[in-house]
Amino acid sequence: DLLDSLLQERGVIELGLKMVEGMRPLPDDIEKTSEMIAATSVFQQKAVEVRVQKINWQSYLQSQMISQEDFSFISTYDGADVEAREALVQENPLQSAKTFYSLLGHISKDQTIQYLLTLVDDFLQERKNRVGIFREYARKRKESVWAQFLNLLNRPDPFIQNMTARVIAKMACWSPQPMQGQDLQHFLLWLKDQMKMPKNKYVESVARCLQMMLRIEEYRRSFAGVGGVETIVSVLSGKVNFQIQYQLTFCLWLISFTPDLATKLNKYGVIPILADILSDAQKEKVSRIILAVFRNLIEKPEEREVKKENCISMFQCKVMKQLELLEQRKLEDEDITDDIAFLMEKMESSVQDLSSYDEYVTEIKSGRLEWSPVHRSDRFWRENAHKLNDKNYELLKILLNLLETNNDPLVLCVACFDLGEYVRHYSRGKHVLENLGGKTQIMTKLSHDDPNVKYEALLAVQKLMVHNWEYLGKQVEKPGAVQQGPGGEGIPVA
Repeated sequence: DLLDSLLQERGVIELGLKMVEGMRPLPDDIEKTSEMIAATSVFQQKAVEVRVQKINWQSYLQSQMISQEDFSFISTYDGADVEAREALVQENPLQSAKTFYSLLGHISKDQTIQYLLTLVDDFLQERKNRVGIFREYARKRKESVWAQFLNLLNRPDPFIQNMTARVIAKMACWSPQPMQGQDLQHFLLWLKDQMKMPKNKYVESVARCLQMMLRIEEYRRSFAGVGGVETIVSVLSGKVNFQIQYQLTFCLWLISFTPDLATKLNKYGVIPILADILSDAQKEKVSRIILAVFRNLIEKPEEREVKKENCISMFQCKVMKQLELLEQRKLEDEDITDDIAFLMEKMESSVQDLSSYDEYVTEIKSGRLEWSPVHRSDRFWRENAHKLNDKNYELLKILLNLLETNNDPLVLCVACFDLGEYVRHYSRGKHVLENLGGKTQIMTKLSHDDPNVKYEALLAVQKLMVHNWEYLGKQVEKPGAVQQGPGGEGIPVA
């Protein structure tokens, strides 16, 4: 399996990354073919251990825990090879679903449930159309095809949970009828929660399930609707290994094929996070899938403004520099070289007609504030302060949210300074900011541990209070050397 996985991986990704206008169907068995280390993961190792166990079905029959009918099927099926299994299933297809459902419902021992679930997983893997057997059995009995499996997600044993999730994902993806409603939401929320769970040793298996589910547009929309994108971005922003980086970026790539979802992706900070990963990426497959996401973020959104914003965000996050470094490595992969050329061309054309305000907007939306020249330019604020009112005060609200949620002293300093400049240069700024709760937010930073944050907060508060702007910088002292400030006044710097 490992050798197959290694050989197949490159072909699968080449197939995927050649999709330009739309997404052709990905291989059904994505959890096998897109994984370089699937066969050596913790989950796969445990599955191998479970498969070699021998279950004494006779003892279950003797203790009347299973029926004679179920015993006859499971004892024959369990010991048979692939061809014999297929003949047995064809003889009475619904019996297989009946027996699996019955045994999973009546046996409580973890070890046996683990074994049964690996049997069901293999049962589906051998013939993908066998999903229809479970569907037909449930339809005839007027029962839910999902209920029993979804209940198994609540078992305390993590292997049972994750093998169940694999079965559900395969049934949801290989069935002609999609998973819907509360069943779908329950499963996607479970996957999302498992991704967030600290030190989850089966997180790669969770990500594989997502890689399957997100091939289907309905599931992509539902996953985004339960906060899935935010969770992926949150996990990627932490310390995770290259395999998880690859798998979760793959998930973002799938999501980015839906134009309206691609339009919103960078609102969650996808570009800055992936730019950081790209700058440290040691594995070519991680770089390749990140560039594929970036390309989609330019190609898929329908609004020209969004395409441009995404280009500028990539440029500000130093993606151009990373592309130049990748280009120097003389990569043989045509897909990655094509993506590099495409992204460089788009970024260069976007930056050529870039106004200082475009640059400012992109920086604010990225949440990564720094002392770029626009912040300290009086001319910039005179010409653009009123634009912070656009789209129902969108940029002001982002700045205030950064004050409330961000811990980076540099970000807090720049946010306080910008809010002060807005008040200084827009006649109704004080009134607007007070209505948005901005005055309170700024004042909370007066007691901040960082002296630079205290200084910028105090300066901003004074701009809210008084009108003699020219001398504010001289009236507020903080320790350190003196340098020229925004309006030419001497501002001490710690």
